[in-house]
Parts: sequence; structure tokens; C-alpha cells
Amino acid sequence: MKIISELSAISTELRGTVLALGNFDGVHKGHQAVLGAAQDAAIKLGVPCGVMVFEPHPREFFNPSSPVFRITPIEAKLEVFKALGLDYCIVVPFNEEFSQQSAADFVAEDLVARLGVKHVVAGYDFHFGNKRQGNPEFLIQQGKIFGFETSIVAPLEMDSEPYSSSGIRVLLEAGNVAGAANNLGYRWFVRGQVVDGDKRGRELGFPTANMAMPESCRMQLGIYAVRMRRFGPDGMNIHDGVASYGVRPTFGGGKALLETFLFDFDEDIYGETVEVALVGFIRPEAKFDSVDALVEQMHKDSIEAKAILVEAAGKSTSLDQNLNARTRKL
Repeated sequence: MKIISELSAISTELRGTVLALGNFDGVHKGHQAVLGAAQDAAIKLGVPCGVMVFEPHPREFFNPSSPVFRITPIEAKLEVFKALGLDYCIVVPFNEEFSQQSAADFVAEDLVARLGVKHVVAGYDFHFGNKRQGNPEFLIQQGKIFGFETSIVAPLEMDSEPYSSSGIRVLLEAGNVAGAANNLGYRWFVRGQVVDGDKRGRELGFPTANMAMPESCRMQLGIYAVRMRRFGPDGMNIHDGVASYGVRPTFGGGKALLETFLFDFDEDIYGETVEVALVGFIRPEAKFDSVDALVEQMHKDSIEAKAILVEAAGKSTSLDQNLNARTRKL
């Protein structure tokens, strides 16, 4: 998948293609319906299919003191786009200049003059341009004026409720990673670099790979069954494990970390960028009266995590499988 980080860098090979528009935080099943409609249109026209997203999240730009709990930060979002088979992604810098651009200018200058789009696809709730002037009806109207097709995708629902990023955030805040996966169509994962910790896990017999999480992360503090994906020169390596996301209250607390203990694993992976997919929630974080009591519980957590992972082994979606099959980082 080709990644373009500036509208001015769009090459002639991307002119006349099909483009999906949106923020797509989470790239959930509703978003996938939009992207699927774009891919279907591209197949009919015999042209590439791309997606345009905006970075940072517009809500973060307008209110930087209140960061959004991002389900898929841009690196993770690109991984999912790639696994879905998109040909290219345009990551538009959402800055002061872009925020002031009118909806009409966005269509005329970016979609038409720069990209020469043949077909544009968006969700039913897509808004764009200064003060959110642009909406699906406006996009359809502009398509008629400039000669490109427009498809607006209706909401996709589960249990009479539309799939939504905000709903998935609520599930993750409750530790319901299984429910989040049902909405996403794949197991939610976090991506980051393995950093040094205080080595306490090694002393307890549970050496962990530690990842610092964004301060905006509101995932439930607790213990999870996980799978870690590592990217090496020989391809993807996947390891089962159990992870704690928390502040370590038994030892006095601290900044929240994701600490992953991998089963049957003894390699130095400090500095590696890895992905941890959350498969199941085991229990909330707790403070223990003694280290011995904590270690006893960690053994129980490991047993439960292994059982969850065995049960989940045959339940991967095709998108999970595509994510697991990637052989290199973006």
C-alpha cells in the first residue's frame, strides 16, 4: 500500500481513481462497509482504490488539552488499511490552513484538480470543510457539477445500533475486548516499542515486555490474554501471552504500562516495535497483601489466559488472518 503524506505529493498514477473519505478511527465494520463499497466501485472501473484520512484527529486539533482515546492511531490504522487490501492512503495534515478550507474548495482543489477522482465514497455521517459545511448531500451535488460519481453508505448496524467508534471506546473502557472485536471485525491491538522496565517481573519469574501507552488510552486496567506480533527479517512471529495494563498498586503505583509476559519465550526484544492484540479480559487490576499472593495469582492468570487463547485459536476473522500474515512493517 502506498502512503502519501502531502496532498501536493500526489502523483499522476493516482489520478482518476476511487477514493473513500473519512476519519475511520478503529476501521470498524461500519467503516469497512464504506471501504468495501469503494473497492467494489474501483473493480468495476478497473482503477486503484484509496482512502483519505486526516491527522491529527480533528477533535485533537481543536481541543488539544482533551486528547481523544484513539482506537487506531495512524500507524495502526495504516496496518488495517493494508490488511484490507487498499492500494493507497492519503494522510492529510490537519492543520490551521486545512481547517480553514471551505468544503467547496476541498472538492474543487483537492478532489478534482489534484486527484481527478472518478468516484468518491463516504459514510452517511461524513462532514468536512470549515465549520463542517460539507455533508453527504453537498458531496453528491458537487459530484454532479464536476462529473464524478458519489456513493453514500448507510449505517451498518448490530442489534439495531450503528457501529461507532464511540461505542467501541466504551467497550474498551469496560475491558470488553471481545465485544470490541465483534464491532471491529478483528481483535483490537496496540502498537509500540518495547521499553525498559524496573525488571520486577523477572525477579518474580514473569519477565515482561513493557510498552508505554498514550495518556489518552482509557482501556480498562486489568489482566488480558494476548497475542504479540513481532516483525523480523524472516516475516511475522506471533507469541501467546498474558498482559497487565495497570499502575502496579502492590508496589506503590506508577504510570500505566502494558506489561506482557510471553509463554515459552526468552529473547531480548528491547527496542523492537511490536503489536499486542487483546484476545480476552481476565480480571481487573488489584492490590495484593503480599508478593507471594501476587505471584500465586499470576500463575492462575497465566493458566486462564492459555485457556482463552486455545478457545480463540479457531475464531480468527479473515482480517485477523491478514493482519497476522503481514511480513513487514509499513
